Amino acid sequence: MQRQYWIRLAIATVLAAGAAFSGGTARAQASYDPPNDAPNPYKTVYRWAQLPDNRKWGSTAGVDIGPDGNIWTIDRCGANSCADSKLDPILEFEPSGKFIKGFGGGLFVFPHGLYVDKEGNVWVTDAQAKNGRGEQVIKLSPDGKVMMRIGTAGVTGKGPYTFNGPTDVAVGRNGDIFVADGHVPVYDNSRIIKYSKDGKYIKEWSMNGSDPGELKGPHSLAIDSKGRLFVADRSNNRISIFTQDGKFLAAWAQFGRPSGLYIDRHDILYVADSESTDKIVPDDGRLGKGYGYHPGCMRGIRIGSVKDGKVTAFIPDPAPSGGSSAAEGVAADHDGNVYGAEVGPKDMKKYVPAKTTE
Repeated sequence: MQRQYWIRLAIATVLAAGAAFSGGTARAQASYDPPNDAPNPYKTVYRWAQLPDNRKWGSTAGVDIGPDGNIWTIDRCGANSCADSKLDPILEFEPSGKFIKGFGGGLFVFPHGLYVDKEGNVWVTDAQAKNGRGEQVIKLSPDGKVMMRIGTAGVTGKGPYTFNGPTDVAVGRNGDIFVADGHVPVYDNSRIIKYSKDGKYIKEWSMNGSDPGELKGPHSLAIDSKGRLFVADRSNNRISIFTQDGKFLAAWAQFGRPSGLYIDRHDILYVADSESTDKIVPDDGRLGKGYGYHPGCMRGIRIGSVKDGKVTAFIPDPAPSGGSSAAEGVAADHDGNVYGAEVGPKDMKKYVPAKTTE
């Protein structure tokens, strides 16, 4: 059944690419089984970051690299929620791990997606609602000043300006804003929404489903040098790729069950798989029966190129356990170091190329 699924996915990719690139040669990247045996050319650095005031990491779903090379992350206030905390969830570090500053205390309920734009502004999605807060995308200056809000604070919905679990945000080269909405499949949103640079609704696409071009629990976004929008179509165990106007181009299964995506300036793709499991879990009423089921696929970070879609490296999860382990958010700095933001283990790890030393 799994192999038949990937064959259907590859056929859909070829057909979509042929339609998308009329008048030229369409070379579609094939979709194949996620490899577990790709080489791991990295060493793990534990206790990398120096947290302020002796605080402990909470769940850290997001990490990104600023234009100056500094590392930004969101921490759910030492726990898995900021609803009742005044701690700063947005934290900036030097690549060495030295803490620089934090901000955003009292603004968020469940900070989830993190994106740092070319001006150094910090964008964060808030994927839950409580006490008149949450269900928004908030843009902040590099010093923490709120510059823009998209969405209606504390209100859940499926309109142009209401969300139900916005998971991530990305900004195109011309300033257009893309939001992935629908944290888990039972939310039924599962859409991508496009806004202008000043936050005005333009369009949206996709629906909750498993056919090519449909999404189920979109969880992360990334844009490559050609402007293609990569979506972590997590509950479909694939990456779905679109133009910025919503035309479906391809779907890749070889990078595992994607929780986090990052594309660096060399078009290297980093994909965090924090949920793949061989077990069929019961329906808990929130996630649905069989959530995370992806037999034969190990958790970890798979790395490859967006140009050919081939997985060339794999950082395996050292201790798979529970519903989420290893990195959920991922990023890579200008020196090729990889950062994994962990929700289940409540940690932030750094992975350095094995040929280098810390």
